[in-house]
This record gives sequence, C-alpha cells and structure tokens, in this order.
Amino acid sequence: MAGAATVSDDLVEYGFRRVIITITAVLCALLEIVDTTIVNVALNEMRGSLGATLTDVAWVITAYAIANVIVIPMTSWLSQQFGRRNYFAASIIIFTVASFACGNADNIWELVTFRFIQGMGGGALLVTAQTIITESYPAEKRGIAQAIYGMGVIVGPTLGPPLGGYLVDNYSWPLIFYINVPLGIIATVLTLIYVKSPKYGEKLSADKVDWWGIIFLIAFIGSLQFVLEHGQQDDWFEDPLIVGLSVLTVFGLLAFIWRESVYEHPIVNLKVLNDSNLRIGTIMCFILGFGLYGSTFVIPIYTQSILGWTALDAGMLLIPSSLMTAFMMPFIGQMIQKGVKKTYMVATGFSIFFGFTFWMYSIMTPDTGAEHMFWPLILRGMGLGLLFVPITTMALSTLKGKSIGEGAAFTGMMRQLGGSFGIALISTFITRFTQSHRVNLVSHEQVTDYAVQQRVHQLQQGFMAKGFSSSEALSKAYAALEGGVLKQATVLSYMDIFLYLGILFLICIPFILLVKEGKEKINMADAMH
Repeated sequence: MAGAATVSDDLVEYGFRRVIITITAVLCALLEIVDTTIVNVALNEMRGSLGATLTDVAWVITAYAIANVIVIPMTSWLSQQFGRRNYFAASIIIFTVASFACGNADNIWELVTFRFIQGMGGGALLVTAQTIITESYPAEKRGIAQAIYGMGVIVGPTLGPPLGGYLVDNYSWPLIFYINVPLGIIATVLTLIYVKSPKYGEKLSADKVDWWGIIFLIAFIGSLQFVLEHGQQDDWFEDPLIVGLSVLTVFGLLAFIWRESVYEHPIVNLKVLNDSNLRIGTIMCFILGFGLYGSTFVIPIYTQSILGWTALDAGMLLIPSSLMTAFMMPFIGQMIQKGVKKTYMVATGFSIFFGFTFWMYSIMTPDTGAEHMFWPLILRGMGLGLLFVPITTMALSTLKGKSIGEGAAFTGMMRQLGGSFGIALISTFITRFTQSHRVNLVSHEQVTDYAVQQRVHQLQQGFMAKGFSSSEALSKAYAALEGGVLKQATVLSYMDIFLYLGILFLICIPFILLVKEGKEKINMADAMH
C-alpha cells in the first residue's frame, strides 16, 4: 500500500492545474455520452441524404454502442500497456478524427464504419476520465471529485437530443459530428500538457497478451449489444440472425469466463467480483443505467409520438431534470465526505425515483402538457443525484489497490449494458402492451353500441362537411375512431412502463441492506491502475 500511496501523492494536483485537468476530463466524458444520444434525432435526415433504409440507418447507433461496450472492460488493461495519459490522448484523437470522418461520410456504410471507430475511441473516455479526476484530488476530497464526474455522466444523455434537434433544425446533420473536432483538439492538447500517468509495472510482451480473452469478449459483448439494439425491430427469436447471435452471446460469455479464470495475465480480472459489495454494486449500476437511459428514451418518444412535439421540444423537456441532478451533485459529494451513510442515500434515491415513475403514471393522458411533467421530472433529477455517486463509491468501498480500477470498469460496463437492456425491453413492451390494450379497448367499443354509432355519425358528418362523399366520410370516420383507440392504447402502454419501472426501483431498496460499507475511506487514486 505504500507504493499506492506514493502514486496517489504524485498524481494529486492543486490550484489552476487541477481545475484544467477537471475541465478536460469532464469535457471528454460529456463528449462521449452526448454522442451516444445526439444522433437519435438526426436519423431521418441521415436516411434522406445518404439514401439509406430505416434498418440501415439504425446501425449508426448500434455500431457506436457495440464498440463502446467492448472497449470499456478493457480500459484498465490498455491503460497499463500504453500509460494512462498516452492512452487517454490517443482515445481523444481517435474520437475526434472519427467524428470529422462521420460528418464527411458519403454513404451510410462509411458513416457506420466511422461511428464504430468513434465508439472505440469514446469507450475509453468515460472510465479513464473518472480516474483522472479522482487521482487529481486529495483523499479527503474525492467524494467531491466523483460528484463532479457524475454531473457529466448524468447530464450528458439528456443534452444529446435537444442539442441534436437544434443543430439539425437550424443547420445540417454533419454538424453534430463537427462540433466534436475543436473540442477534441483542445482536450488533446490539455491532456498532453497537464495529465500525468501513474507508474506501471512491466508491460506484457505480445506473446503474453490475452488475445483469446479479447476475442471471446468481443464475441460476447458485441453479439449481446446487437441483439439488444435490433431484437425488437427484427421480432426477436423469430429472426435467425438474432437466434444465432444469442447463441454466440452465451458461448462467448462462457468461453470468456473460462479463459479469464485460467489465464495468467487476463485482460479482465474476474476475481474482483468475489467482493460482495462490488457484486451488489454492479447490479445497482445496471438498474441505474436501466432507469437513466430508459427514462431518457421513453419520455421523448412519448412526447413526440403521442403529443406531437418536435424533437427539440422533447429534448428541452428533460433539461430541468438534468440541471437538478447537476445542482445536487456537489451536495451529494459533501454528504459522503461528512460520513452520511451511502446505503441511506441510495435507498432514498430509489424511493424518490419510484415517486417520479408513479407520478408520471398518474398524469399521462393524450393531452398531458409540459407543465404537468415539470415537477415529476425535477423529482427524477433528485433521485438520480442520490443514486449515481453513492452507488459507485459504495460498490468500490471494500476494494483495495488495483482492484478498485478493475471494479470501476465493471460498474461502467454494467451501467451501459443496463441502458441497452432498458431501451430494448421498453421498446418491446410498448409494442406488446399497446397490442394488448388495443384488443381490450376494441372489445368495449362494439359497432352496435349506440354511443359508438353516435360518435361515428358525428365524425362522418364532419368529414362530409369538408367535401367528402358519404362513403368516403364513413371510411374516414372509422379510421379516425381506430386511430383514437390506438392512441389511447399507446398511452396505457406508457403508463404500464412507468409503473413497472418504478416497481423495479422499489424492489431494490431491501437489497441495499445487504451492503456493508467500508470502514476506511476508499482511495480512488488507485482506480484503473
């Protein structure tokens, strides 16, 4: 531990240097997370200008996500091989160059290729930025450091849609990639000047590198991410490709676990999961990602598809929630430093998030306005603020030395996978629940029912007043009635999603009691060594 202490002292910064390092690291983390969601609102414009199908353009999201999740668990090992500063700077350069190439893409598959490369560079930015920030602060202020990093991670997914909507509406879709270029150049220069690398042991020679571990990891994570991204649109296990990749996911996982358990120099140290706090923490990070990315996904979809909002308006709705989270982060860090039990904070965060989901469940109608959702979303921001930093520090609280960094990679990966699972399951259940509610609603609206006949007659008269013939007006009346039923069924399905999401968070509260908090303060300077 003496050596770890020396490394910690060598890396701690003060004054202007620490401010610059903090800004640089948060900027890089923010760039990576914003790019995860910023393209969502630009897919239609990309499809039109590049002549792509909807299925093809979905790969713009999928390629980035697959590359991202593959790199995250390897970040600790790659940092040791190349040195943290060099690896971080190289990742920023890859991300920046790939961003420029994305904006210049001439066809959809060029764009997909460059998005994959961008994701490879971006995958390192999240976890490494967290480590660089915490290393730069003395031990007694590392709760604050985690809070500063958390601001970028929580706010990032929310900033993407409104920023993308503004750029697409007022300029063109390539600009969502070009804005990364000047920021990436600045971040690279600042990294090379100010960021230090810890001293590592001897690097592995090429013949000792865990190549099979890398292959099995890519097979497992890559296949899983593809299944989650495309399962719903390809009708899940009705599609042979989804079935094949699901099988590959299982075999890749089993082979990866076997390889990392027996190899002398594993690329991912699975033994760190023997720590009970980390096991519970990774599950909590998964659920946090599920709620964070799931709610960030479902709210804009609801407001656009049901309420008819623009992409920019839908994205702007989430801004107050993110600002609330950012506002709370410094206070959360101070509470941790003062010794407030993290288990209490996490339990409170889960309870508040349940309150948010139940409130949304209660107010959802086809006519719900922004004023109705403002305070529930403020509550969402409070809940997320109480969850991110306490869960992360609690998961790592009983680890020591290099195990902290290896554990941090697991928490980062599980948060990303939780988001992927959340979006995939929410998409599937919205479709399934909508079909179920439609059947139930139609069963209560028989054509022979007097009230239904009156409604059809009123609609028919309205269409006839617009110049349609009696038969055309009747057909349109039935279509309008069917549209109303489908809209109501969709609203009911969104209500179900919020209710079940809230119940999931409520169930988590008792499991927090299983966590034993470390007696000593965690030395985050050892993270990702």
